[in-house]
Amino acid sequence: MKRLTAADFDPEVLKLFDGYVHGRLSRRDFLARAGRYAVGGATATTLLAQLSPSFAAPLVAAGDARLKTSYQEFPSPQGYGTVRGYLAMPANARGKLPAILVVHENRGLNPHIEDIARRLALEGFIAYAPDALTPLGGYPGDEDKARALFPKLDQARTRADFVAAAHALATLPQGTGKVGVVGFCWGGGIANYLATQIPDLAAVVPFYGSQPQVADVARIRAPMMIHDAGKDERVLAGWPAYEAALQTNKVNYQHFVYAGAEHGFNNDTTPRYDEAAAKLAWGRTVAFFREKLG
Repeated sequence: MKRLTAADFDPEVLKLFDGYVHGRLSRRDFLARAGRYAVGGATATTLLAQLSPSFAAPLVAAGDARLKTSYQEFPSPQGYGTVRGYLAMPANARGKLPAILVVHENRGLNPHIEDIARRLALEGFIAYAPDALTPLGGYPGDEDKARALFPKLDQARTRADFVAAAHALATLPQGTGKVGVVGFCWGGGIANYLATQIPDLAAVVPFYGSQPQVADVARIRAPMMIHDAGKDERVLAGWPAYEAALQTNKVNYQHFVYAGAEHGFNNDTTPRYDEAAAKLAWGRTVAFFREKLG
């Protein structure tokens, strides 16, 4: 069966889906509006199913013998009390390794983000992916249910959980003390936020994330690699002000825009995945972490 890509969908359907994914449209509104673009016997419900993630084929299997994985908790006194997440590292590591905090999209710790953590572990890093939904019972195993839970979080406490997770990684016995951050979509916004809150981060990589408050950019000390999608009008709208603040404050940053790519282009579980853009961005990201984390 041919793998669907963004090119198989009307651009308006992709915009509607982006609105649904980010809470600007209800499921009912998406179905009502998308129905007019359904052709060839398809329905709006079919379109939604086609655009939704499929976790059937992770790039790195959960039981990969090259890795050691577990679920770990760390204290988060300023957040929800405890941050719980998925920890992955090479099974036969020699010596201490740098750590990378992996921040998920607005659905919690789903199988795709666990796969991302395993990919980083195979590159020689300790990867830790917290689940922001832990105080609400954790990722529920269903993307729609997870999306519905997300607005119920206290965002200030959730952000504090990720700050706590980054600090915990800096003191891991197996770690070197160097910590990087990579985040996607909502997690890209958290990556940007963490850069303003933790000056000793070694490297920060937001993928198509919302920008931090301009006034907070002066606190950024970490080198940054920022990935955006060429068709992501919503996120790119905030870039000029962010770039001006980065330049004014002499932040070490790189910004890559992937022409023709949709928001979410790195997520290989959905049709918005752009293989060429994702491979290029991922290669740049891993090289950046190796350079900055050692």
